[in-house]
Amino acid sequence: MDAKPPTAAILLIGNEILSGKVDDENARYLVRELRTLGVTVGRIEVVPDDQLDIADTVRALSERFDLVFTSGGIGPTHDDVTLPAIATAFNRAIVRRPELERLMREAFGDRLHPRDLRMADVPEGARLERGAATAATTWPVVVVENVWILPGVPAIFRRKFEAIREHFRTRPIHARIVYSRADESPIADALDAIVAAWPTVEVGSYPDADAPDYKVKITLDGRDRDAVEAATAALVDRLGAVVVRTA
Repeated sequence: MDAKPPTAAILLIGNEILSGKVDDENARYLVRELRTLGVTVGRIEVVPDDQLDIADTVRALSERFDLVFTSGGIGPTHDDVTLPAIATAFNRAIVRRPELERLMREAFGDRLHPRDLRMADVPEGARLERGAATAATTWPVVVVENVWILPGVPAIFRRKFEAIREHFRTRPIHARIVYSRADESPIADALDAIVAAWPTVEVGSYPDADAPDYKVKITLDGRDRDAVEAATAALVDRLGAVVVRTA
């Protein structure tokens, strides 16, 4: 039997997200990236810059999901408390990593401020992960247990994830789409039948009042390509004339 596909949680950290001062871009990006790699995201949470709140949430997510990705709170200012919070979550001390300090001194030179070195203080025993093709001088991603700690600035977040993304590639998720010109209620029985007949295929139904030529977008996802294709064909057959198109 194939191993159970990995699951992931995303934890967004920052008062700026909860207050609406900053729009989240990282979770939306990461969900799509992980899906292309075959990883299913089961939870997205947002917490403020509160060390105990972050620690409690990280601990709970780490126990429930195979992978946890955090975003934000790893800079040099007073509200950057993610690293100490994760240390608290796993009962570890915060220690200065010489390798990280060296990289910072090489990168900043005379511009290095003493507060910048806070970013070289990480939970004891943390792993420093890089992509296979990443130069040794590149700043690594700090990992504690199954928690991958990423920055909050979207451009940097994306660069960091791109460097490590191949760590997470697994069995792909196959997807099909059926567009219906009928509303959800008239097609609900057909969807129920497909769900019952193909339990390994996840079926989603999404109305769209603004679409020009359809009313409901139906998605069919699964690890078994043949099952997804068979379920899609059966659904198209059941819906008949209300099908606008498939993708």
